[in-house]
This record gives sequence, C-alpha cells and structure tokens, in this order.
Amino acid sequence: MAMPDFQSIMLPFMNIAADKQTHVYKDVVTGLAAWFKLTGEEEKELLPSGKQPVFENRAGWAKTHLKKAGLLRYPQRGYIQITERGLSILEQKPEKIDMKLLKQFDEYNEFTKITNLDKNDGGMAGGTEIHTPEELMESAFQNIKRTLADEILEKVRSIAPSFFEKLVVDLLVKMGYGGSIKDAGKAVGKASDEGIDGTIKEDKLGLDVIYIQAKRWKDGNVVGRPELHKFVGALAGQGAKKGIFITASSFSKEALEYTPKNETKIILIDGIQLSELMIEYNIGVSNQQTYEIKKIDNDYFDEE
Repeated sequence: MAMPDFQSIMLPFMNIAADKQTHVYKDVVTGLAAWFKLTGEEEKELLPSGKQPVFENRAGWAKTHLKKAGLLRYPQRGYIQITERGLSILEQKPEKIDMKLLKQFDEYNEFTKITNLDKNDGGMAGGTEIHTPEELMESAFQNIKRTLADEILEKVRSIAPSFFEKLVVDLLVKMGYGGSIKDAGKAVGKASDEGIDGTIKEDKLGLDVIYIQAKRWKDGNVVGRPELHKFVGALAGQGAKKGIFITASSFSKEALEYTPKNETKIILIDGIQLSELMIEYNIGVSNQQTYEIKKIDNDYFDEE
C-alpha cells in the first residue's frame, strides 16, 4: 500500500481509540503502520531532513488535527484517548474523517485559521490537504536548494580556470584538507604536471598528500575514461595512491565504472556534487534568511 497522507490516517486512528481506553501514542503509531500494512522500509522512510520518519510525522499531524477538533484528548504526556465528540462522530459511521469533516467544529476552524492550514500551497507539493507543514517546508527548502545549485553550477562554468582552481582550494580547505588557505594555495594551482594540477595535504599535519585534477569544463563536455587513465598514470609516476578529480561538467558511464587495478584510490566529483558541496560548506553562497523551527520541550515540564 502507498504511504497514506495524514488525512487518510485520521479514521483508522479514531478506530483504534474507539475502545475508550487510554492508549500510549507510540503504540497507536505502531498499530496504524500495521493497519496500513506498511513494510519495514516504508516505516523507516525519512523526511528530506532525515530527522523523522514520514509516517510518524503524518500520524502526528493526524493526531493534532483530531485533538484540535475535540475528537481526541491527551490525558497525560504521551497518551491519547477518544472524547465523547469523537465517539459521536464514529457512531455516524463516516467513510472518512478529513479536514472537511472537522471544519464543522468552531475550535478546529480557529486552529486552521491561525496555522493557515486550509490554504493551498500553489501546487508546490500537492497542497496542505495532503502534506504536513514539515513536508511542505522541506519541499520548499529542497526546491530552493536545487535552484541555487543550478545557479552555482552555471556560474562556476563561466569563471576563469585560475578562479576555478582557487574555488577548489577554498572548498577542500573548508572540508578539512590542506591545513590553511595559505598552505593549500602553495600546492594547488600550479602549472599542470603530467596530468596533475596540484597537491593538497590530507590533514593539517600533512601526514599524507592528495593529488588533484581540476577540469572546469562546460556542460556536455563529459570527462571520459581516458582522462582518468591519464590521471591514474600521473599518480603512479609520483608514487601517489590518492587523488581527487573535480570537474564542473560530468563523467561518462565508463569513467564512473572505472576502478584502478592497483591500490590507487580516486574520488570523482562532478558539477552537481561540486555545487552541493559548495552549498554545504558555504563557498560562494551566503545566508539570506534563517528560520528557527521549535518544538515543545517535554523535559522542562516534567514535574517528577
């Protein structure tokens, strides 16, 4: 079965609570997963942030909507229980419980008014009637990030080769290689020597050296397997075992499948990965706006 949206979870949620007993919320989520016959993989599927399972998030919002409509109550922390209103709704044997049904209750309308949950998101992610606020926010964030990555890549492909080498230095140092910008700059950016554009320390102490090949090629100018053969040969000539091949374009399928037969280890970074790393390590980008997402600190309210 496909992953249910949070509204589809509401009726099964109420059915589990229909026995009037107090239920541990985590047990309810487990029961709902069984109700929908979710596989282990589906239960573990995470939001884009990687911080919470999608199903758990949707079940949580189903619980919130039902509580705001007065169909559930929280008798104590981590527990839920059906209310008389909830029982009355179930006695009507509805085919489904959704936002439309819940809007008959004034307190629920006040909740949706405050949180703006009854407005469509303009098609960004299918509308708030399907997706939870976290999903909408993360979808918007991912869209912004993808757009930014495309803009970065277009910019990188237009800069001078010398600036591209500087960019590579800045990125690798931010990632923890090379010690300092000053130290790294002495090594990277030298004239190409037999297929090697430069070297950089693997750590701040310089216990090992990584050799670098940087190709600021435009989109469509694919790096093929022969270029990697040349790079590996250059590494062998230096007695080196580690190399990074960075390009603003992409690698051919043959290049990606290539594995040197000796002990040489090479890492390939294409344009897409390069732009993502630049975003992650704040190279060529700056913060425009920061939003803090907060949640209740239950430990603070623990009176025990």
